[in-house]
Amino acid sequence: MITNSQANTRVDEVASGIYRISTPSTKLPGGFSFNQYLVVDDEPLLFHTGPRGMFPLVREAITAVMPVERLRHVAFSHFENDECGALNLLLATAPMAMPLCGRINGMINGDAFDRPPRVMRDGETLTLGSHAVRWIDTPHLPHAWECGYLFEVGTRTLFCGDLFTQPGTGDLPLTEADILGPSETMRVALDYYAHARDTRVLLERVASEKPTTLACMHGSAWKGDGAALLRALADRLSA
Repeated sequence: MITNSQANTRVDEVASGIYRISTPSTKLPGGFSFNQYLVVDDEPLLFHTGPRGMFPLVREAITAVMPVERLRHVAFSHFENDECGALNLLLATAPMAMPLCGRINGMINGDAFDRPPRVMRDGETLTLGSHAVRWIDTPHLPHAWECGYLFEVGTRTLFCGDLFTQPGTGDLPLTEADILGPSETMRVALDYYAHARDTRVLLERVASEKPTTLACMHGSAWKGDGAALLRALADRLSA
């Protein structure tokens, strides 16, 4: 569903009760996309806010699915403009919402938010209603000490941030096609990974959750054997 015909922002359900909000950009050659993911439940959660300048588009897209004022949790992987740039604007719009992040993020960036964050420990699970999300610490994977991901237990959806960043405008909301090849081409060209010591160990930790949907922040969401794809990424990085 297109929610803004001028910007081509669209909303699509990619797993049960989980909606991908995507806005294309033509600032990079070949195009790029910025995605947020909305979990609709008793306590709705948004993963990633988009850059501050995209806030009107994201708010409009959320409103197409549910009242934005119902938001209770605004989560993000690490502290970066496209991850949490519009967080305070969302907090001003949704009076019951709280930032949601890992403990390192809360420690080093907590006072950047207009409300104190709900800090999750590594492995902690939060029930939203029929959905439940588990926080996984992934420092420096792919970058930032405070980096981490959420895993939705029921739908086996991994909100995987900058992993598997794909070029292009992300026109396919959900795909089963190869995303490792395109994402590796972009990674090699831009080298935005930290190449940290524990990368393989952390990828194996995430793979052990056996995700079947990968909610990528840039490009299409992906459906398939997520554990195998994460291990294939580990092999590429080791090589």
